[in-house]
Amino acid sequence: MPQETIFIGFGSNRGDRQELCDRAIALMNLLPLSQVTGVSSYYETEPVDPEGKLGESWFFNGVIRLETSLNPSSLLGILQETERGLGRDESNRQGPRTMDFDVLFFGQHDIDQPGLRVPHPRLHQRRFVLEPLVELDPAYMHPTLHQSMEDLLKDLKDTSRVKKLDIKPGSKFPSRPTCSVPPSS
Repeated sequence: MPQETIFIGFGSNRGDRQELCDRAIALMNLLPLSQVTGVSSYYETEPVDPEGKLGESWFFNGVIRLETSLNPSSLLGILQETERGLGRDESNRQGPRTMDFDVLFFGQHDIDQPGLRVPHPRLHQRRFVLEPLVELDPAYMHPTLHQSMEDLLKDLKDTSRVKKLDIKPGSKFPSRPTCSVPPSS
């Protein structure tokens, strides 16, 4: 598969949120056939949850930009396993979470397969996603809405509170070289 630029949203509202987000970034730096090319600031955000299932704890959120040759299904499987490894409660996926990953964009592809819809169907309605996306790449064009991230943020109706934090993302765990596939013999 050719290299694609993808954006992954991440968030935590349970446990040591900074440590969990730092671990998530460190783990994304270890993905095979991939390279992290950008990480947004952390944003502290109130839960966007009209039904109250997420609890009252605010999230740490951010976005990672990645160049990858992984296919969407493989990436999704790795992200779900990483969530579990970071303590995600699979029996209560709608509740508070130690880590949540969302594939926001996979290049300019429109993907609709079991468990994965890309572009993420609600990203254009969420301030906690758009603010870090604008920080990373304000001119990035949504492949189906045909608007830049900056324009989507300007048109946003979401009034939830989002505060940029003065914390260096990934500071607890320095990045290491990425994994690679061993050469064929």
